[in-house]
Amino acid sequence: MAEAPKSSNIGMKRGRVIANLSGEGQVDFIAEGIPIRIRLLLTSTASSENISERGMQMVQFNDWCASADGQVGNHFRRVMTGQVPQLVTGIQATAAVVPSHYASEEHMARALRRLGKPAAASLIEGKLPTTKAIRSGDLGEIYATEWIDAHSGGYHAPIKRLRWKDHRNMAMRGEDVIGILQDPQTQLLRFLKTEAKSRATLTAQVVAEARANLEKDGGLPSGHALSYISARLLELGNLPLADAIDDALLKHGIPTASVRHLLFTFSGNSPEAMLTASLQAYPGAVNQWGVGLRVDGHAAFIGAVYDQVIANANHA
Repeated sequence: MAEAPKSSNIGMKRGRVIANLSGEGQVDFIAEGIPIRIRLLLTSTASSENISERGMQMVQFNDWCASADGQVGNHFRRVMTGQVPQLVTGIQATAAVVPSHYASEEHMARALRRLGKPAAASLIEGKLPTTKAIRSGDLGEIYATEWIDAHSGGYHAPIKRLRWKDHRNMAMRGEDVIGILQDPQTQLLRFLKTEAKSRATLTAQVVAEARANLEKDGGLPSGHALSYISARLLELGNLPLADAIDDALLKHGIPTASVRHLLFTFSGNSPEAMLTASLQAYPGAVNQWGVGLRVDGHAAFIGAVYDQVIANANHA
């Protein structure tokens, strides 16, 4: 695990948006009782190169969150708290990566080259969910994916599965995210089976549901989920990793020792006590990580993120 930065806990009141996106690209946001005027940063979509560069950006949790780590028995817990003065940074950083979770950089750049800016903006906006519940769930999965890629010590989420949604306002089934780490010498794989939950108010029941999902299939990643990833990797041309997944499924098997669990939460209230209790109560042999992202004004923050994505896409 990468060493977490020093952090402090902030007692926060409920946040809310007091004005929607205006013609000037502005959102008024209240967090910790402090009104914040967010001037949306409009990222130009003037070239396919800009789209590709935006796809390579990361959420950069450390730029807008304070982290507090702890050991719970043999397991690891991290709570990241969005800092009120840096919430604008969090919105902008998140909005920069959201489009690439719904459409490939190549698809967006090709639409821009062939059809122009309005069509490329329509492509992005047409893939974004419009309901609050689906936006919340999708962003929880996006944050889990981004955290794995940046902070898990070598695991990588090999596909962004929201690109294959049946409908933008439908939730996807199966494991939320599976991180994969390949041993450079043996080429054998290690798996980070992940369940992500996003709630304005996280409850012990929601955490228990996540724990139950992690325990399915004997705690191992399901064969269906891994076959799905392998098939997508073949389509993307990543034959070596697709073959390694197939080998794990069909040739070597997946020992429990090669699996780790990540229970990831995104909420408006503190997840610390609930994650701690879940880790303490876990009786199995799989090593556990519990990671929670807390953002005051959870629903308002999500709305501001998606407003920023749309503003970016439509900016000439």
